[in-house]
Amino acid sequence: MSNNNLIKGSLQTIILKLLEENDKMYGYEITQKVKELTAGEIKITEGALYPALHKLEAEGLLTTEIQQVDNRVRKYYSLTKSGKKEVSSKLAELQAFVENMQRIINPGLNPDLKF
Repeated sequence: MSNNNLIKGSLQTIILKLLEENDKMYGYEITQKVKELTAGEIKITEGALYPALHKLEAEGLLTTEIQQVDNRVRKYYSLTKSGKKEVSSKLAELQAFVENMQRIINPGLNPDLKF
C-alpha cells in the first residue's frame, strides 16, 4: 500500500488498538506487528511512528516504561486509563469514516449496511 497519507490519518487508531490488544509494546514491535497483520501491505516508518507515540503520550493517552533487554534499552508504551477509553472512540470514528467512504465509492450498496 503506497498511500502514506491514508495510513498517517489512521496511525493513532492503529497504535491505540495494538496497545489495547497487547498491553505494552515498544516502537519496533509495533511496526513489525502492523507489517505482520497486513502481510507486509502497510509499513509504518520510524519517522511516522515516533512522533505519533510522543503525541499520544503528551495527550496523556500513553505511559512509558524503560526496560533493559539484552544490553539494550527499550521504551515500552502502554495505555493509560484515558487511553483505554479513547480506543473505542477512535475505532468508532474510523468505522464511520470507512462506512461513508464505502457509500461514496459504491453508491449502489445498501446505505444501512455496516462494515
